[in-house]
Amino acid sequence: MVPFPEEPAAARGTSEAQPPGPAPTGAAPLPGPRPSDGPEAVVEKVEVELAGPAGAEPPQPPEGGWGWLVMLAAMWCNGSVFGIQNACGVLFVSMLKTFGSTDDDKMVFKTAWVSSLSMGMIFFCCPIASVFTDTFGCQKTAVVGAAVGFIGLLSSSFVSSIEPLYLTYGIIFACGCSFAYQPSLVILGHYFKKRLGLVNGIVTAGSSIFTILLPFLLRVLTDTVGLFHTLRVLCIFMFVLFLASFTYRPLAPSAKDKEGGTKGGNNRFSLFSRRKFSPPKKFFNFALFKVTAYAVWAVGIPLALFGYFVPYVHLMKYVNERFQDGKNKEVVLMCIGITSGVGRLLFGRIADYMPGVKKVYLQVLSFFFIGLMSMMIPLCGVFGALIAVCLIMGLFDGCFISIMAPIAFELVGAQDVSQAIGFLLGFMSIPMTVGPPIAGLLRDKLGSYDVAFYLAGIPPLIGGAVLCFIPWIHSKKQREIGKTTGGEKMEKMLENQNSLLSSSPGIFKKESDSVI
Repeated sequence: MVPFPEEPAAARGTSEAQPPGPAPTGAAPLPGPRPSDGPEAVVEKVEVELAGPAGAEPPQPPEGGWGWLVMLAAMWCNGSVFGIQNACGVLFVSMLKTFGSTDDDKMVFKTAWVSSLSMGMIFFCCPIASVFTDTFGCQKTAVVGAAVGFIGLLSSSFVSSIEPLYLTYGIIFACGCSFAYQPSLVILGHYFKKRLGLVNGIVTAGSSIFTILLPFLLRVLTDTVGLFHTLRVLCIFMFVLFLASFTYRPLAPSAKDKEGGTKGGNNRFSLFSRRKFSPPKKFFNFALFKVTAYAVWAVGIPLALFGYFVPYVHLMKYVNERFQDGKNKEVVLMCIGITSGVGRLLFGRIADYMPGVKKVYLQVLSFFFIGLMSMMIPLCGVFGALIAVCLIMGLFDGCFISIMAPIAFELVGAQDVSQAIGFLLGFMSIPMTVGPPIAGLLRDKLGSYDVAFYLAGIPPLIGGAVLCFIPWIHSKKQREIGKTTGGEKMEKMLENQNSLLSSSPGIFKKESDSVI
């Protein structure tokens, strides 16, 4: 799984790429108050207005050049981080063979914690990584993150039992991946604007490509050189990511931009220099949860994900138990990767034609099919049927991922979308960490995965049902705001008329006399 790469760039663009000069006469009024509006927001608006005169435009992203190299680096980041996570089923089987014991009846439960903790920590650290990205920049954050991930993965290859992997692989490696991944989302918006959709599609495809290829590579490596040497080979991916992170260099001002900055002109770099001295903004904006529709969304999504990651972790183990005579069993993970990439492109395009918050219904549809396909896994008596189930599951997995950012924009607006998604990713870490170990415990106690997969399909159905209320809640709130805003405008017009009449009675008297 990989989250949506477009949102941070878009969110950043709304605060940095807008012309900061005063609005021209006759311009549309500013939108109503947002959850983040407060003293800090007012000060920042003043800083923006001081940046330069109206009429000047900020420099446009280069739309290529060095940006293409940045795109390839971000694609490698996306693929290596989530490709390894999505192929964890192969490593899971290898860990059971390496550390398994006939005396330990809870080995599946213990081993499942490694992969689920790793995926959960990636999402849990996303809000924190976004703060570091804003503070220290994309390049420094990504380089340090890739280095930490390399250290965690390398140290995982020297353990002698399963428990140390909770720290080395589940926490250190995952935290490094999170800090390397977050800047790759942001940097794309610096180099692309017109082509940002194309670039995001290419970067997102990195996860699908790696998810297709890595299971075969990991299977060959674990069978030939063992688990520990396989982890050391994967360190090469993290080292390449470490080098690739140096491409996230900030845009240098051109001679024209510098001249404009010297004259106090309106450009991105003079704005940055002024914002350094503005009062710091709140790191965590909990006022977002006053938006009822967002609060319901932030509860419904994690609720649906308690069973979401179970197939990624346990599917390979289940296939080995159920279809012992089959070959190329990794094809089930490959099928999920292929159709997930197709689903991101297909449903992302469909979402463009769905107005407003009604995009949530696509997520409801995706959770319905994900839950249904999870329940159908134990019912597949032949390997071909299981492949069909995985193809459908991957397609709607891509649907769920691709429309998260557009829904966030609709619920809270561009000003607050970055933190809104950051909070959501943090909440998602809890069910994605807890779900697979519970499934492993059920497997250890019952001797079969059937009940685990049946139960894994229930949370997506419940979460999807909760999400159905969001369009109704959002539209009701919009109607209330519309009524309030309309009444306030009418009152303000009457006040302006009365003040004008009271302050200049002589003028109106002369005009009336002349008319008479």
